[in-house]
Amino acid sequence: MHLHILGICGTFMGGVAALARAAGHDVTGSDANVYPPMSTQLERLGVDVHEGYDDTVLSLAPDTVVIGNALSRGNPSVEAVLDSGLPYLSGPEWLARHVLKDRHVIAVAGTHGKTTTASMLAWILEFAGKAPGFLIGGVPENFGETARYGASEFFVVEADEYDTAFFDKRAKFVHYRPRTAVLNNLEFDHADIYKDLDAILWQFHQLIRSVPGNGRLIVNDADQQLKSLLRMGCWTATESFSHGGDGDWRAEFADEQERQIHFRHNGDEAAGHWQLSGSYNLENAIAATAAAQSAGVDLATAVAALAEFGGVKRRLEQTAAVSGIVIYDDFAHHPTAIRRTIEGMRRRFPTGRLIIALEARSNTMKLGAHDEKLGDALSGADSVVLYTPPELEGLVVAIRGVLQERLHAVTTYDQLVQDLRAMLQQGDHLIFMSNGGFGGVRQKLTQLLNRVQA
Repeated sequence: MHLHILGICGTFMGGVAALARAAGHDVTGSDANVYPPMSTQLERLGVDVHEGYDDTVLSLAPDTVVIGNALSRGNPSVEAVLDSGLPYLSGPEWLARHVLKDRHVIAVAGTHGKTTTASMLAWILEFAGKAPGFLIGGVPENFGETARYGASEFFVVEADEYDTAFFDKRAKFVHYRPRTAVLNNLEFDHADIYKDLDAILWQFHQLIRSVPGNGRLIVNDADQQLKSLLRMGCWTATESFSHGGDGDWRAEFADEQERQIHFRHNGDEAAGHWQLSGSYNLENAIAATAAAQSAGVDLATAVAALAEFGGVKRRLEQTAAVSGIVIYDDFAHHPTAIRRTIEGMRRRFPTGRLIIALEARSNTMKLGAHDEKLGDALSGADSVVLYTPPELEGLVVAIRGVLQERLHAVTTYDQLVQDLRAMLQQGDHLIFMSNGGFGGVRQKLTQLLNRVQA
């Protein structure tokens, strides 16, 4: 079968392309933004990608068109598909029909931590010899790819609550029908899709309704919104997890550097080391360990696997160390994720300055939904350089009220690079935060620093 994927360079849709190729299908695609790492992955898979949206899809005569949720009515490719009568469906629907059917699906959901938890879980299963398939919204270092078909019944999927497609406004995860579901946390997000937290709760409740009674829910014991969610109705055995606390699954750090970890579950204990840090990552690890047990992996094996887990690209990924300045790339774009990342870095590196370069790119930020919280989330940084197109002036005012002189607002990427170059000094830790490409500023600054060092 020949599939043509509209929006193929998105992380999810690129993963669908990889799975379709692994299943033996011919795959082509179109996208308006073709750049690494997804363009590199697609090229490696032998997928022909057309840049731009037009009626090219018709000349390719695909058997089915898979349409990403970034496309809407009025898009030339969408209109061409509708006018021609070509069969079409969404990415989540294709995944459910052709990959997830008859498999033990382990879905990882929540506002934060989905990518890291799903990556940890896939690696634990791989380490234990389970040969899982997976589709993850990032690139796990241990695999080097976002998706794999797998050679067993187990499939790990990052379960996103964003809407499915222009013709299906349910959350993506409603299609997945998991046997095991991880619920990491729940906050308001995606203001372009949901009007309030109750609307998001309703979607998560649809996910819970699809988990069978003999399945399993793994739920963050510290999250009050998840407790409210369960009170809406739950028909599945539930296990809780917590960093410390009273969860069924618990873990703590055994050293100040947060590199030694100690897990407990039902009288069973296991300890080890790992390469990550931060309480948020430890919570992700507990959830992944609990979910892995539903696939038959014991606690000791899971903790041993975590010692070899290398993290996820763009999740506080160290990309360079130049002239005593350490540079990181991070996907954080929600106030809670930003705050917890800064807190974790402060604990890990108590000396030296912490500088944040932030691109407020998410639709929720652009709509102003996070204006009141973002300043406080950034308050742990020594300096913040904020890229602010004219439409984000309200955000600048809100953040400046908290950070005062620590905020440096710029309107161009070039100015951002120059301002950072002027303020950086030996011993600094610089984190670029964006859920997009950030205009290539991290790469440009790294090249500039390397030239100066040479």
